[in-house]
Amino acid sequence: MSYFSSTVGRKQIVGICGLGLSFFILTHMLGNLLVFLGPEAYNQYGHALTSNKLIYIAEAGLLALIFAHIIFSVVLTIRNKKARPQKYAVTPTGEKKTNFAAKTMIYQGVVILVFIVHHLLTFKFGEEYEVEHGGVVMRDLYRLMAEVFSNPLYVVWYIIAVIILWTHVGHGFSSSFKSLGFNHPKYTPRIDKAGVVYAAIVCLGFIAQPLYMFMKN
Repeated sequence: MSYFSSTVGRKQIVGICGLGLSFFILTHMLGNLLVFLGPEAYNQYGHALTSNKLIYIAEAGLLALIFAHIIFSVVLTIRNKKARPQKYAVTPTGEKKTNFAAKTMIYQGVVILVFIVHHLLTFKFGEEYEVEHGGVVMRDLYRLMAEVFSNPLYVVWYIIAVIILWTHVGHGFSSSFKSLGFNHPKYTPRIDKAGVVYAAIVCLGFIAQPLYMFMKN
């Protein structure tokens, strides 16, 4: 059996892709925090990213991570359901008990995927406002963000999606390490806590942005 068709191999691929995506959302969140410094800082950050030729390689790599994460996650879910067509007669308890986050990971992923597509259509492919900073004409992403987050319905949808992302990343972070073999009675609880803290920091950072822009308008 090849690595890519084995359960262990697929779980490790999902874990590696998940950790890569977790690192991306952290950097994305930190970059977006520049919105608190004002239009010029945020627009120059966006311009620096989009004007760099390496952005196409980075975007291709990010898409590869997303698709691999989705495909192998779906394959594992289908395989697990086929292996257990009937529910357990007795619900597992204690260490064997599966928590809500683990049970709903695939559904969380669907919501997050919808959010990503909507997010890209709104911001990456949204209105092309222009502004000049330091003699350089660039896209006015700050204006677009202010415009989008002036809509309370979009703000609510954004926050709900990020909360779901919080649950997904919190559980997925620790699960990824377990899939890669980092499973030890002493260190696993610490990794679990680190996943919760990591997800909280990232997602609170994301939530702060639309709330700030909405209250600022």
